[in-house]
Amino acid sequence: MRHLLDTRTLTRDDAIRILDVAEDMADTQEREVKKLPTLRGRTVVNLFFEDSTRTRISFEAAAKRLSADLINFSAKGSSVSKGESLQDTAQTLEAMGADAVVVRHGASGAPRTLASSGWIDAGVVNAGDGTHEHPTQALLDAFTMRRRRYGASSRGRDLAGYRVTIVGDVLHSRVARSNVWLLDALGAEVTLVAPPTLVPQDVTRWPATILFDLDEAIAAAPDALMMLRIQTERMTGSFFPNEREYARLWGLDPVRFRALPSDTIVMHPGPMNRGLEICAEAADSARATVLEQVANGVSVRMAVLYLLLAGEQAGTDSKENR
Repeated sequence: MRHLLDTRTLTRDDAIRILDVAEDMADTQEREVKKLPTLRGRTVVNLFFEDSTRTRISFEAAAKRLSADLINFSAKGSSVSKGESLQDTAQTLEAMGADAVVVRHGASGAPRTLASSGWIDAGVVNAGDGTHEHPTQALLDAFTMRRRRYGASSRGRDLAGYRVTIVGDVLHSRVARSNVWLLDALGAEVTLVAPPTLVPQDVTRWPATILFDLDEAIAAAPDALMMLRIQTERMTGSFFPNEREYARLWGLDPVRFRALPSDTIVMHPGPMNRGLEICAEAADSARATVLEQVANGVSVRMAVLYLLLAGEQAGTDSKENR
């Protein structure tokens, strides 16, 4: 695997390979000594042009547990804030000997530009680009679903027939986009639920069913219900009347939570807006996977870095590089 830029180009076999390696990584995290010598001597750069807590720290933990040398680069307070271009920043990292660059950027397509420009020879991981994709988040979500479904016998399995409902601000959500393509590759059935104003225009091309009524979606008894954060920072207009109205129509309140089948898991990519898209009862229940997703994120990102920096030995590749 040369780069991980999206989930749309991942095949079923690609995805299962990553998830299976993540299982191996998760097993190592149960040991007393969690650190592995696997990437000793390699340099991983976290290149974040947008604020992040969970994703940045998760990649940092993943790199360190694989014994890689880590450089954290934040755009704020750096030369980028003084006007330095992406090209100049990339060439600086190349001069430092970066082997892998984990990129979060506000512009959709920035990681692909970095990977295909020739400015840098390092492998590139997309840690979220604009409203485009966030592939490692989708992978950790699928990893969490697979573990909840199959338990210890997850390896080699896909999510065929698994019903996943994703609710909320689909328009601005790179998490939703990455999940739709990955879950489809793994055989899952995806339903998107949102206000009409928060559904992308090109959604008819997506492998998903579109609904506008959350109660109708809950009545269909999904296996997993994923609530999305309302991304007010990306909104330039009024997409719904007010927060109270949104919570009433599209929030997972206590009544809706109790209407879910007892085996439906409740997911959220974080950070959560309690009382808006999800109630405390749901967020704190045993069926909520929020903290599992955070823990699983480290294992998944360890797997991605391992496959990126030891790709030949791992024997895996994606469709775009064949």
